Amino acid sequence: MASTNDLKNGLVLNIEGQLWSVVEFQHVKPGKGPAFVRTKLKNVLSGKTIDKTFNAGVKVDTATVDRRDMQYLYKDGTDFVFMDSSTYEQLPISAETVGDGANFLLENQEAIVAMHEGQVLFVELPASVVLEITYTEPGLQGDRSSAGTKPATVETGYEIQVPLFLEMGTKVKVDTRTGDYLGRVND
Repeated sequence: MASTNDLKNGLVLNIEGQLWSVVEFQHVKPGKGPAFVRTKLKNVLSGKTIDKTFNAGVKVDTATVDRRDMQYLYKDGTDFVFMDSSTYEQLPISAETVGDGANFLLENQEAIVAMHEGQVLFVELPASVVLEITYTEPGLQGDRSSAGTKPATVETGYEIQVPLFLEMGTKVKVDTRTGDYLGRVND
């Protein structure tokens, strides 16, 4: 149990048997009446977000979430196999749990796997990853009337938008949260 005064981003609460992660919180002290805490909560399993208000100082039930550093090994059917970096235990995780992160997973890549009572909740990737462009159309010289972009397929099979001057074989930095191109990487 924790107080609403202890809330922080990323904290997982157990509300009515469901796990909710704190996305935002704000302590509000109005001129009249008691203080309260306004929060935005995201359901850990479904991804649904809600706004919830708590009175200040109220006790909330926190869930113990075990975050482990793991390494992605390979894809086995529809499951993604991760290995615990400390115990070398291998753990298959379903494609639904990995979600859009599958678009940015390369073998031997590090990730954080969050678990609650033995159940995998979500996989957290680094903010950005370096991927190689495996296919893109050649850019037309002089076609710079606007900051143009073109589609490019990266080594995981995911398609992103990149500037016209990039060619196949170029390594690029990609944001894992949005799938946006962040820049070229020089080896």
